Amino acid sequence: MKGNILTRAALCVLILGAAPAGARLTEINITAVEPFADGAAFGNTGVYERVKGTFKGELNPADPRNRVIVNLDKAPRNAAGRVEYEADFFILRPVDAARGSRKILYDVTNRGRQYVHWMFGDSRTVRNDPRAPEDIGNGLILRRGYVVVANGWDPDAPRTNDGLAMKPVIATNGGAPIVRVIRDELQSGTRGAQRETFRLTHEAATLDQKQAKLSVRRNEADPRKEIPASGWAYLNAREIRLLPQGTKPEPGSIHEFHYPATNPRVLGIGLAATRDLLSFLRYEGADAKGNANPAGAAIQYAMAFGRSQSGRYLRDHVAQGFNQDESGRRVLDGVIAHTAGVGGVFLNTEFGQPARTNTQHEDHTFPENAFPFSTARVSDPVTGRTGSLLRNDGFDPLWMETNTSTEYWQKGASLLVTDPLGTRDVGHPAGARGYLFASTQHGGQAWMRSTPGNCVNNRNPHSPTPALRALLVALDEWVSEGKAPPASRTPRLQDGTLVAPGAVKFPGIPGIVVARRISEFGVLKDWVKPEMHMTKPYRPLVTQTDADGNEIAGIRLPDIAVPLGTHTGWNLYQAPFPEGELCDRDGTYAPFATTRAEREAKNDPRPSLEERYGDQAGYARQVEEAVKRLVAERLLLAEDGELFIAKAMSEETAKRFAR
Repeated sequence: MKGNILTRAALCVLILGAAPAGARLTEINITAVEPFADGAAFGNTGVYERVKGTFKGELNPADPRNRVIVNLDKAPRNAAGRVEYEADFFILRPVDAARGSRKILYDVTNRGRQYVHWMFGDSRTVRNDPRAPEDIGNGLILRRGYVVVANGWDPDAPRTNDGLAMKPVIATNGGAPIVRVIRDELQSGTRGAQRETFRLTHEAATLDQKQAKLSVRRNEADPRKEIPASGWAYLNAREIRLLPQGTKPEPGSIHEFHYPATNPRVLGIGLAATRDLLSFLRYEGADAKGNANPAGAAIQYAMAFGRSQSGRYLRDHVAQGFNQDESGRRVLDGVIAHTAGVGGVFLNTEFGQPARTNTQHEDHTFPENAFPFSTARVSDPVTGRTGSLLRNDGFDPLWMETNTSTEYWQKGASLLVTDPLGTRDVGHPAGARGYLFASTQHGGQAWMRSTPGNCVNNRNPHSPTPALRALLVALDEWVSEGKAPPASRTPRLQDGTLVAPGAVKFPGIPGIVVARRISEFGVLKDWVKPEMHMTKPYRPLVTQTDADGNEIAGIRLPDIAVPLGTHTGWNLYQAPFPEGELCDRDGTYAPFATTRAEREAKNDPRPSLEERYGDQAGYARQVEEAVKRLVAERLLLAEDGELFIAKAMSEETAKRFAR
């Protein structure tokens, strides 16, 4: 098999090498090189420095590797017939390249923001311009000597707080503006602060209200109620408001706005720009003007990490062929796509809207989930197609997909490991792995506290980051040493851990409102109307729980394997938000009673801490055993294992056992 892959790759190099030179990065413009963290040293790598700037490139619309970019043929061209682009970049690099690992860790920006330090370092802030040790948390990725790279790929990504974006490239019809009626979905308070006005994704072609229509509904499945023209107004071509002036949108209600939009950006250029930047950093010494490669010399491997939107971006990067550069070379050797579910990004489309993310209540009928879902090659009885996320063309990276419980409830993650109708298990191919972080919510982080927010239940603070750190090390060893990573850890049909939502054996916990449905979807026929084919839907499933309500399958970190409470990946909205709808991507946490008497007084079916562990010492012993297992399985680093044990023995944990 390996020989066949190498043969195919060699043939691709020969064939593509004969093609005319197409896209290339033309200029690296470094605007700042500054010491990082006042010259602090990180492990054997030593001192790091920050490199900021922009990069320019150009694309040949006739090159077969670029034809997938929607409207590239309608973009402005230079004298050579190429389409030019420009984007931001940020690099953290070892000052002494020889002490580094000679490996790129590419941080796919999420709406312009860098997340690699937040996820792997447990930093408390998402800093797009990290300057101090607290901005990178525990410093693991610097201690490992990576050259950390981030860039802009979305022209609408906010540049506030040093966000990374790219200059827009506008498509036209031979110089005439493109105008098309499109749809925006507008909500207040569900993903951010409550709003008094709504910003449109694209520029309105006219402010004539007769050509637009605004509707509202409370729940996703409710009928739409049109708001008359007297009930809303344009503020400008990118913003509307409700009338009379001062009217605030009801929190969580879904407003849909159909309007003629103009000046679509050629958003797929962002995929090519990333491809060309990473290829340049890996393989070239200098740009066309002689500017040196800012990643340093002799980069040997490149890996990427993306969470949520940027994890979905990585799925598109591979599926749409952008892991092959225009000289027939692999761009990324390894990938961790985190909390992406089965989705892509609504990017490479005319009037795309990449900031959207599809859940049961929000953005539900926008493009995101489309076959093929899995890295395994399967047939889809819904569309009649056969395919795989991976291209099997010799350029696929080694692939890890990591998801939380939320992605099973909201993002169809079970379809990564079953056929599209959820009737049989499918396995990952040799170059791919999948992992569920059991009983974890989408955005779980080490420093989170359990508060309800917009949800009816307290949210789940459990963090997957210790396991992510171990998997990053495993991916590195897989890429650079050929050492196979831990086997996939996901729920399966065959052992009863993957079930329909109604079959989950969740306990009746006093005060907890239980979710009974998931985000369902079918083939999206038209995102503007919108129209989704639900007579033959896909069938996503969820993970079975134990008697405590914690998930059985997946990677069970010590806080789940030796729990102090029940953790889920689902929650529901509370008033004034739409009650009964899934609460975005939040989970639920319900602590155990301390004593048997307390449990019985509350009529809680779950054994108390007293009944489970006796005392804190008994609890700490079980945590230590769980740590030893996970470290031996390479699912937890020894340094993180020590932190779990210390936490189990801490004064903070002692308060949980106080009677």
